[in-house]
Amino acid sequence: MMKKNKLFKSVFIVAVIVLMHGLCYGFDLENKVIKTKLKNGLTVLMLERHLSPTVSLYIRHRVGAVDEKPGESGAAHFLEHMMFKGTTTIGAKNYPAEKILLDKIEKTGNAMDRERRKGPKADPAVIKKLAARLKKLQDQSREYFIPNEIDRLYTENGGLNMNASTGQDVTTYQVSLPANKIELWARIESDRLLHPVFREFYSEREVIMEERRQRVEVDPDGKLYEAFLNAAYKTHAYGRPVLGWTEDMKYLSPASVRYIYEKYRAPQSIVIAVVGDINPKDTLKLIDKYFGAIPPVKVKNNVVPPEPRQTEERKVEVTFDANPMMIMGYHKPNAPAHDDYVFDVISTILTTGRTSRLYDLMVTKMGIAESVSSANGIPATMYPNLFVISAQPRYPHTNTELEDVILKEIEKLKSEPVTDTELNKAKNQLKMDYIKSLDSNDELASMLSYYEVLLGDYRYITNYLKIIDGVSARDIQNAAKLYLNKENLTIAFLNKKKD
Repeated sequence: MMKKNKLFKSVFIVAVIVLMHGLCYGFDLENKVIKTKLKNGLTVLMLERHLSPTVSLYIRHRVGAVDEKPGESGAAHFLEHMMFKGTTTIGAKNYPAEKILLDKIEKTGNAMDRERRKGPKADPAVIKKLAARLKKLQDQSREYFIPNEIDRLYTENGGLNMNASTGQDVTTYQVSLPANKIELWARIESDRLLHPVFREFYSEREVIMEERRQRVEVDPDGKLYEAFLNAAYKTHAYGRPVLGWTEDMKYLSPASVRYIYEKYRAPQSIVIAVVGDINPKDTLKLIDKYFGAIPPVKVKNNVVPPEPRQTEERKVEVTFDANPMMIMGYHKPNAPAHDDYVFDVISTILTTGRTSRLYDLMVTKMGIAESVSSANGIPATMYPNLFVISAQPRYPHTNTELEDVILKEIEKLKSEPVTDTELNKAKNQLKMDYIKSLDSNDELASMLSYYEVLLGDYRYITNYLKIIDGVSARDIQNAAKLYLNKENLTIAFLNKKKD
């Protein structure tokens, strides 16, 4: 017993030391991060960390699905794909000759789409002729470029964690490289911002159509999530899928993608984060050399209609040949509103860990659920968003049973203050999650660039724990009473298709 107590005491002391070190480092981030705005308006964040001879690099654009024109949903995600097709120099064998073919490809593709849009009145013979011409032109164009050249350059130079993503608010490009390869990164990324070439446009359109099929049409999770968001948002663009609606995607044109690109390359909408083994002065000089050449662009501010206040419960049902599952969500303010922090704590209390309220009750004790989880800030951050709870019933239990139990637990949040023990446990969990993220150059670059591009201030993360620490039981009760109400609730069920 004595040995166990000593061991426990030692582990506890180590945990406290790690926690205090992480807190001190986190609160000191503001003094460590160097923020610079180039003359063209582009923002650069640098954090020097000599833990290994590597560097993590993020480029975020304050452009996403909310910036698309009506009828052109999916254009932002499509642009992300096209930005990997190379530039006038990267992957190009003879760009002047290629450009002639690309113009013919666009003209032919537009003509084919115009005919296809006629629906029943379209002439199949005309479509067939244009499709054949398009294929011939695309085959000819492949003689003039080297595919996947950007991927090859990064891979051959030690690139890791290379990825890109498109969301409702922001588009991201990331890579980790040896520290001596920063100039290579700057040359590649500035060139594809200034001189992208939208090669293989129509064949890539088929790729994103297939991506939608795989991630939504034949995926129960994707199908349910899309139906849920479409029910929760009747006006706001957050109800629009990032991949786009099928009918829009079929006719996306180079012009629709260029419309997003013009917003995309505006320096004032770009944030670069560099974290790792760097000399900040030299790194900034390199970034200014390559990205400072991007000319300022006057972009008309996108007007996103606000979502009207929800006044009654909404329910939607998806029938699919899969095990039942459910999503329920409540409208709430976005960061940096104080209630957004409160919902981070609520989410932790309800579903983080096996001893959390809903997991302990529904999975462990009652045995009615296979899983239960929650998330704050769905689907994105820039505009008011949702607090969401997801669950999957354990056979033979049903979605309706899970809904009833979850709603009863939510009522408890309103009627009974959470205990000090439960509140402190949730705060400590959030602190530890935050501290873990400080160990990774990639995570730091991600967080810094994300909050800078969306909230205009990376210091959201440096102040995060201070505000979380101040969340009280009364704050939780007040937020639950204000937002977790039936008239503010949207529920989506996926029920198994009956034979």
